[in-house]
Amino acid sequence: MRAPGGPAAARADWERRIGRRGVPGREGRAGAAGGLPPPSGLRAEPGLGHVMLDWDPVPGAAGYLVYQAGNADGPFRPLDHGGGDVLAVPAGPYADTSGQAGRVRYYAVAAVPDGSSAGPLSDPVAAAPAGTAPGGPMDVTEATGAAEAAKATVRIDVGRSADVELARPWEPMIGSERLSCLLRRDRTGGRVIGAELREALRIARDELGVRAVRAHGILCDDLGVYAEAGGRAVHDFSGVDRVYDGLLEAGLRPVVELSFMPRDLARDPGKTVFAWAGIISPPRDWDRWADLVRGLAAHLLERYGEAEVTGRWAFEVWNEPNLDVFWSGTREEYFRLYDCSARAIKSVHPGLRVGGPASAAAGWTAELLAHLRASGAPLDYASTHTYGNAPLDLRPTLAGYGRGGTPIWWTEWGPTPSHFNRVGDTVFAAAFLLRGMASVLDRVGALAHWVASDHFEELGAPPELFHGGFGLLSVGNLRKPRYWALALLARLGPHRLPVRIGGDGAGGLVQALAARHDDGRVGILAWNGTLDQGKIDGDPDLDRQVRLRVQVAPGSSYTVSHFRVDAGHSNIVPAWERMSRGASWPSEEQWTALGELNTLDELVPPEAHAASGGILEFAFALPMPGVSYLELVP
Repeated sequence: MRAPGGPAAARADWERRIGRRGVPGREGRAGAAGGLPPPSGLRAEPGLGHVMLDWDPVPGAAGYLVYQAGNADGPFRPLDHGGGDVLAVPAGPYADTSGQAGRVRYYAVAAVPDGSSAGPLSDPVAAAPAGTAPGGPMDVTEATGAAEAAKATVRIDVGRSADVELARPWEPMIGSERLSCLLRRDRTGGRVIGAELREALRIARDELGVRAVRAHGILCDDLGVYAEAGGRAVHDFSGVDRVYDGLLEAGLRPVVELSFMPRDLARDPGKTVFAWAGIISPPRDWDRWADLVRGLAAHLLERYGEAEVTGRWAFEVWNEPNLDVFWSGTREEYFRLYDCSARAIKSVHPGLRVGGPASAAAGWTAELLAHLRASGAPLDYASTHTYGNAPLDLRPTLAGYGRGGTPIWWTEWGPTPSHFNRVGDTVFAAAFLLRGMASVLDRVGALAHWVASDHFEELGAPPELFHGGFGLLSVGNLRKPRYWALALLARLGPHRLPVRIGGDGAGGLVQALAARHDDGRVGILAWNGTLDQGKIDGDPDLDRQVRLRVQVAPGSSYTVSHFRVDAGHSNIVPAWERMSRGASWPSEEQWTALGELNTLDELVPPEAHAASGGILEFAFALPMPGVSYLELVP
């Protein structure tokens, strides 16, 4: 069943109800978070096109809100970088690129303990961005010259010692449209939906290393899981079997999100979300809900085997219940749903993993932990979501409730929570993706990009090829710039190498990772990006020159390759804009042409200059937004 009025009505309803997804401190109020002192040591360093802010960390903080004002007396308001979700960042440094050259702003910072409140403000500091760079935008294909070097230099020193394993938080899972779409044979843009979605998930597995898929709606009526006949509950998991059989055949496993409510079990069946009318109601009979969850878990265990399901699958209770667009009940009713579901799952087998609250904008995490302290219900992992920002550090929150070491899964994450937002098709999103992944290395169990494919119909079928969809891959499985960014990240070897960055914009604009393969290949991934979505199309003042210093064994030699993602490289969107002539979808000939153009592009590698002590030096331009990957092969 689809929502009354179809996709247009569903979209209007969504936009009316979604609002702001829960942004700590958005209204400018601080001081609500008890126990956290204001950050000390706030520093504001003017740079070309930005002000770089940093501060001393506060023990127990999950993140920090950056505030700005026109004068030292305020009023101070949080800097809104346009991501549409949580504004707090997990740590410094933070590059404010929203100011005007020469115009002084006053900055203050507050610690955030849990994603829902902010502590008192630090003492303010003042700074203004430096003036406009001469010469206009850099041509990334030109050799480095004196005029370019004057803009700023970033030095990245890559050592060859202190190997540690490179964490890969993108591998545990990726998001998808509801998996019943795998069974569909109808078309979008002339492409068969089920076949293309299956291929998109296979690409994520084969090329990115993804192991599992999280999706909404496995309990929805399109799979016929639950019905009532003669006053009795009837369970039918054959539709789930068809979906999960296909997923396993593709080499992937599900994160079984328990959503949404079957119509015959819903207390309020008229409460729905999305164009496909997922029912967001609590159950009208809690015992029958528990029986359904228990029956599903037992069926999956019997069909797929104990070793498979207990070791590799996971159950997640609902989706974003802290938003009334997804849950028509109260918070206490969600906690009851969690307890009921988790206990039902564990009654089938204690080795089945279950978690929540799967909340929007890091909400209800502390509240659920407080509830579980009293209820005693199990929690194998804590899950939540965020968009438009790097995820907060929730380890102090968990530790504060005696759950230190509990895995943290961000089961939805991406550059925006908004449908049809052009940022999703841009190079800006590529640099954003790398910033977020790098920020969570070694502190989360999973950071799941939402989603794999633009075959995604929450507010209706995609209206055209590049429509600002959530997918890494377009309809037609064309690889977007952010797909290439993640593919380059996945290309790094298992042995992480130390990276040190300095210079104008280092750490807040330009960041880097490096790693080595067992065969001696070295990969160095550098990107230039800001959180400020007002700079989606770039800013010449934020372009940078990178000087790369690589420590190697004296006398060794390497073949160097340089891969690039920027406005003119590894970016299929302009190619379609040139050939579309107003069409929404490609012709068959155009699909073929786009496939041939959809490549990861190489630049002429920068010339290596040997310095003393076994150091190779490279120099290249890196625009904002932009991504470079240098590979050194012995």
